[in-house]
Amino acid sequence: MSASHDTSADRREALIEYPVRFPIKVVGVNEDGFVHAITHLARQFDPTFDAATVELRESGGGKYLGVTITVLATSRAQLDDLYRALSTHPMARWVL
Repeated sequence: MSASHDTSADRREALIEYPVRFPIKVVGVNEDGFVHAITHLARQFDPTFDAATVELRESGGGKYLGVTITVLATSRAQLDDLYRALSTHPMARWVL
């Protein structure tokens, strides 16, 4: 039996070398304030976040809006915390 206790999280951690620019896509209902809310959260976790890099894409019917933010990820914990904040935001439907 191996003495190694590598978990899948440990293996994923090893695949990313920090710091790294990391894109995250957030999908929500296309409504006023959605983009601002997502970029505000991005700035809380990455003070260097540049809103000019945000990419927007409407769904075919225009009901949903995909917002891609690119943050400077400095650790797995930072990314996990950001994903958690985005996923629990009331305007976000999906975080990829």
